[in-house]
Amino acid sequence: MSTKIVSRLVRQLFLVVLVFVGACSLVKETSQPTPTTTTSSRRAPETDSAGLIPSAQAQNENMALTVYNQDLALVRDVRSLSLSAGVNEVRFADVAERIDPTSVHVRSLTDPTGTRILEQNFDYDLVGSQKVLEKYIDRAIGLVTDDGTTYEGTLLSAQNDIVLQTETGIVVVRRDAIRQFDFPELPEGLITRPSLVWLVETEQTGEQDIEVTYMTGGISWRADYVVQLNEDDTQADLNGWVTVENQSGATYENAKLKLVAGDVNVVQEKLGVMRDVMAEEMAVATPQVEERQLFEYHLYDVQRPVTVRNNQTKQIEFTSASGINVEKIFVYDGAPGFGFYGYAITDPSYGASSTPDVNIYLDMANSEENGLGIPLPAGRVRVYKADVDGTLQFIGEDEIDHTPRDEQVRLRLGNAFDIVGERRQTNFRKLGDDVIEESFEITIRNHKDEAVEVRVVEHMFRWSEWEITRESAEHTKLDQGTVEWRVNVPANGEATVTYTVRYEF
Repeated sequence: MSTKIVSRLVRQLFLVVLVFVGACSLVKETSQPTPTTTTSSRRAPETDSAGLIPSAQAQNENMALTVYNQDLALVRDVRSLSLSAGVNEVRFADVAERIDPTSVHVRSLTDPTGTRILEQNFDYDLVGSQKVLEKYIDRAIGLVTDDGTTYEGTLLSAQNDIVLQTETGIVVVRRDAIRQFDFPELPEGLITRPSLVWLVETEQTGEQDIEVTYMTGGISWRADYVVQLNEDDTQADLNGWVTVENQSGATYENAKLKLVAGDVNVVQEKLGVMRDVMAEEMAVATPQVEERQLFEYHLYDVQRPVTVRNNQTKQIEFTSASGINVEKIFVYDGAPGFGFYGYAITDPSYGASSTPDVNIYLDMANSEENGLGIPLPAGRVRVYKADVDGTLQFIGEDEIDHTPRDEQVRLRLGNAFDIVGERRQTNFRKLGDDVIEESFEITIRNHKDEAVEVRVVEHMFRWSEWEITRESAEHTKLDQGTVEWRVNVPANGEATVTYTVRYEF
């Protein structure tokens, strides 16, 4: 072959290559972008059981959890996503089963102006044997009974017993006799974990940190206190514990845990209104739990990462104090539950009842001078005392409401065994159409070997206008309808209070 012919063939081949490359470039430039599915760059992507969308992976160091007293929590989660320019379909798995989807707030920390959420779905149709069976109606399945018999056929019904159309006819198998079901695959639409699924549009390709904030139910917290009295009931040591209960359907690994104490208003249909309450980030301090004010509430910030697992109760100590001055008080309220109800009561027998119980209370000042002086969140207080051999014995418990500093804490521990009260109506008469006079005698009997002071409480329940006209000792008016006498009762003795009250209607 001559040199000219070879040269001509090379030029023709080169032209063919140029045309082919140009055509490929044109196709690439004119083709429409298609939605892409994102995966996390932190580790290999996970795919749900239906073989659908890979899940974004949590960056545990960016998990934050704020828990309220009212079966409510705010979750903040940041995850790294690998996104492509255009529209991406993203599954955000491992969210709480009790999530409120309307409260979800999503934003890109990497490219907040160039990335937006076009659509969001909350998938919560979790896989279960009954749901899988329902998806397989009119489809082929297999099953094995307890006796080892194998059946294969088309599933006709799974409401109660299993009904199959086999090659030989209709077979009905009792549900409690089935050892195993065999399904070719997991039906579409069922997932193993509740997930948020988004269509995300972005202008750039690469890694992005996506912040997700949402409200969920199923998490609550309370305070639990342990108080140990000294030998003569004059001082006590106190330990306060945060108790978090998580039944939200999710685990929060290494979370920044914050607890809000206070009665926060929540619109049940729209939990998302709570998002703005926790928008402010607070400074970190050295104690294990730092307390500070947030709006008109108090916030307790745990100063280390905490893992809160699903179906777990976790306790963290948040305060302790020793040498707190306390006062043991005996109170006799002989007619508890009776009070002025806004109308005149003229029945002579109303309120004439009596109970023998003398209540035991423990009072302490929540002040810095008394070793406390911190906002105490609502919770249960258990009180213990050492026996003669040093072992602690439980002597009573009570609940306290949210208690600010410099307020009084009063705990009702039970009824005194050796102190008994008796209340007796000694006189009742009408002095006219609109005047009633009534007399009572209250006796306190003390069977202890030491003298005690008992606070005798009486309620003026018949009408709002009243006056004590005669009494054996001077009373103290506690409020509009309650009075008190402080009575010293000798050891192994008794003391009596008498009074007459006049009501004018």
